[in-house]
Amino acid sequence: MKTIKGIFWSTLSCFFILSAVSCGHNAQYHELTGYAQGGTYSVKFKSERRIDVNEVGKAVDSILSMIDTTLSGYNKGSQLSRYNSGTLRTPNEMFKEIFLISKRLYDETGGALDMASGPLYDAWGFGFTRDSLPLPSVVDSLRSVCGMDKLDLNMLPLNPAIRPKLNFNAIAQGYSCDKIAEYLHSLGIKDMLVNIGEIYCEGLNPSGKPWTIGIDMPIDGNMELGSKGLVGRWQGDGSGCGVVTSGNYRKFYVKDGRKYSHTIDPRTGYPVSHSLLSATIVAPNATLADAYATYCMVIGLTEAKRFIESHDELEGYLVYGDGENISEWASSGFNLARK
Repeated sequence: MKTIKGIFWSTLSCFFILSAVSCGHNAQYHELTGYAQGGTYSVKFKSERRIDVNEVGKAVDSILSMIDTTLSGYNKGSQLSRYNSGTLRTPNEMFKEIFLISKRLYDETGGALDMASGPLYDAWGFGFTRDSLPLPSVVDSLRSVCGMDKLDLNMLPLNPAIRPKLNFNAIAQGYSCDKIAEYLHSLGIKDMLVNIGEIYCEGLNPSGKPWTIGIDMPIDGNMELGSKGLVGRWQGDGSGCGVVTSGNYRKFYVKDGRKYSHTIDPRTGYPVSHSLLSATIVAPNATLADAYATYCMVIGLTEAKRFIESHDELEGYLVYGDGENISEWASSGFNLARK
């Protein structure tokens, strides 16, 4: 699963039907793969009845295209880009939905998850524009114009002189998984794995067992899943859930001997500096798993443990250390297999 909350949008998506695997009882597993949001995606599902897989693929492609034209920061004609430029007159239902989700997450986390802090990421070189270190005065100035608390529930600025710019990268991939899963549910499909950088899974895999998801060893520069080893595999129980890992080991830069994390704490305006290397969250849906994995990386090890343990609907797995000595912590219901 992709753990970088950065630039991932493209303006087109396309799909391929790779295979149909027999699972008995006349049911087949199908896999759709393609390119969307700056990377590859895979949608695996089992149909208990005959369906037109080409039509399913077209529908998935259409959903991903709608997400792009709504939430992409690269697409200059997207709803997001038009909102940020002040030219959006009528937001669509998807834009309204993800805005309200973002608003709730901001309030729940005390501003640690802030979809209106994009300029801070730009300033630190992890957004769309630059890669130099900002002066403290610049950080303070940007913080004054960032924040979901400066917008009302209708997306209007509370102060007309301050219009925060939105960026939904912290939850958009998880949200995309959920939208595809919703569509598959509408077809009566109960066995699926949707991987669009983050993961939603439900039911059984082609072997008739609950899904297992590999968790990367959080080693600096580990850019591909499993390329430098796995700490283990999360084992599901068949219930629908999002599974997302967030970490700082794939996106960072070093300047003057200091490592700067891509995780920015919107409350301070600066990159985080703590021992937490990666956080894997299992939540009822991929949007929340995506959000809370990022949140854990903002707040650090101690607060992340407390947060996970205080939410019965969540399970979590945290890897921490100094890069050489690595330790781990898992919530009581997190099922991790070493082999």
